[in-house]
Amino acid sequence: MSALADALAAAYRRLDDAAMIVASAGNLSARTDEGMVISPTGARADSITGAAMVPMTLQGTHCGALLPSSEWHMHAAIYRAFPAAGAVVHTHADACTALACLGERLPPFHYMLAEFGGDDVRCAAYATFGTEALADAAVAALAGRSACLLASHGMICHGRDLDAAVTTALRLESLARQYLLARSAGRPKLLSPARMRAAHARYRSYGQQPESPA
Repeated sequence: MSALADALAAAYRRLDDAAMIVASAGNLSARTDEGMVISPTGARADSITGAAMVPMTLQGTHCGALLPSSEWHMHAAIYRAFPAAGAVVHTHADACTALACLGERLPPFHYMLAEFGGDDVRCAAYATFGTEALADAAVAALAGRSACLLASHGMICHGRDLDAAVTTALRLESLARQYLLARSAGRPKLLSPARMRAAHARYRSYGQQPESPA
């Protein structure tokens, strides 16, 4: 558990270094046999340590003196809904949050949206932060996807492990920024369903290396 907690603290600092988290506006977690371990409420990158991470069940029982992130409901709901999710990242990163505050999805302006599992990244319906209603909205928007926006709030994503979840968050923020830049210059051209199907087909082997000879 200590190694996983230390990895979470390092990932939190990595997201802060990438300007994905401002002050304590973000949280992350990883699945465990007992439930999950999650960053504490009010976490700050300049002081976060593995010892501060909070082990808890997916029903809300936590261990230790520190309280878990107020968004633990959302993390727990994602682990219950998506068995392949090994880690979850939630941030208020600028570009994702700007688009979420417009209440808009990230449409298929770029082939790399296929990486998130569909032809777009949906924007979940608005709900008060830290509530089960927000958790339900996020799970609905994540159906068939590894990431979604949260209306007037931010973004959340999951991955098979912590590194994958952090990478997904970084790539989503980059694409959201590119989309907003394109929109500021004109009207982005969206890819057709056929072109997105081709992108999905290519992504099945994207990034894979051939096996080393025996």
